[in-house]
Amino acid sequence: MSGISIVVDSSEFGDVFRKLRPLLDFEAEELMSAIGALGESQTRRRIEEEKTSPDGAAWKPNNAGTSILVDSGQHLLYSIAWRADASEAEWGSTWEYAHVHQDGMTIIPKNAKALVFEMGGKTIRAKSVTIPARPFVGLSAENRQEIVDLVTDMFGALQ
Repeated sequence: MSGISIVVDSSEFGDVFRKLRPLLDFEAEELMSAIGALGESQTRRRIEEEKTSPDGAAWKPNNAGTSILVDSGQHLLYSIAWRADASEAEWGSTWEYAHVHQDGMTIIPKNAKALVFEMGGKTIRAKSVTIPARPFVGLSAENRQEIVDLVTDMFGALQ
């Protein structure tokens, strides 16, 4: 009988299976947790040190001349948190007013003719106050590369 046959010798697959085993036994939640923790760290660094949006734009200075998003209260910085499971990682702020800083907002009085507040030891009256957007949650190109490096390192360590 003539024909074509293929013979597969599996004796040399041992090395391949040994290299693939860590990937097959990979714990996705561990990776997602590492990514979430890194994202939180990147966001805290942006607030405390970098003072730039994820796209690299510098934040507008505040009128008090203090450290932006830090000196006037610790609510934002202390609210940065992450969570992860086997399918996703997320991080951001749990503070109810964080969106004001992320997106910006104009504040107007509800029941008075003017807003009244203290700044620099002076009483200020204003018909409105505009808080500029100072995005702190997001991924810069450097942040993305840090995540790629983390994933690459984690998979490299498995082999």
